[in-house]
Amino acid sequence: MGLYMDRHDLSGSTSAADVAAAHLSDLETQDRHGVRFTAYWFDYQRQATFCLVEAPSAEAVRAAHRDAHGGLPSEVIPVEQGAVEQFLGNVEDPSQVGREAESAFRTILFTDIEGSTDLTQRLGDDGAMRLIRIHDEIIRQALTDEGGRIVKHTGDGIMASFSSVQAALATAVGIQAALGEYNAADPEAPLRVRLGMSAGEPVTEGEDLFGAAVQLAARLCDLARPGTIVVSGVVRDLAIGKAFSFSAPRSERLKGFPEPVSVHELLWSEAG
Repeated sequence: MGLYMDRHDLSGSTSAADVAAAHLSDLETQDRHGVRFTAYWFDYQRQATFCLVEAPSAEAVRAAHRDAHGGLPSEVIPVEQGAVEQFLGNVEDPSQVGREAESAFRTILFTDIEGSTDLTQRLGDDGAMRLIRIHDEIIRQALTDEGGRIVKHTGDGIMASFSSVQAALATAVGIQAALGEYNAADPEAPLRVRLGMSAGEPVTEGEDLFGAAVQLAARLCDLARPGTIVVSGVVRDLAIGKAFSFSAPRSERLKGFPEPVSVHELLWSEAG
């Protein structure tokens, strides 16, 4: 296996979300071609992307890109690990640190329990806390199944992050399905939860995440009806070809965002 760096010259209007989606596709197909995508860099000003790849040959790198998304590099050159580290610092091995370390791009998910204040009034502190614990356990199990990470509790819900849009969407559907099963078994004390999701490159501070992608996911959670999942247009675009269905887009004005935001509802059989 050798180490290669390739260059992709882009269209002139390519976004970080577009590049992240292409990289995720590379990761999904790399095993078929015996390569491993170690890292990538996006130069927005020059509209170029560079990938660092372990591969048996330059042609294997091209074949993996061709299979993943059809975007072939303009050049592929062999490089030495020492030279890469001299200019870029140590490049972490994703197999050791986890896929979320491969890219700054994240999908952010917020949950919010409907009428949590009313629950306390109606069920008392102990009853309300029991529902919150059930909510937390359902979320935790769904995240474990799909490889998500709880960032923090928000009092009436949680904030979670994913390196895979597909995993985030599957988690959201799994959460609502599990809540539906719980409510069917205990209709006297239903647990109704709204979900909101966006994607981007948030700022990391310790174990927390900040930035526009986080703020948008929180606003979309506020916008959602109990039992539904509302996602940003970026999430919907990144999910093309992933066997998820969405409502037609609608434009919403959200607090803190100067321009209207395109949003979709993720459709699932028991929502609403």
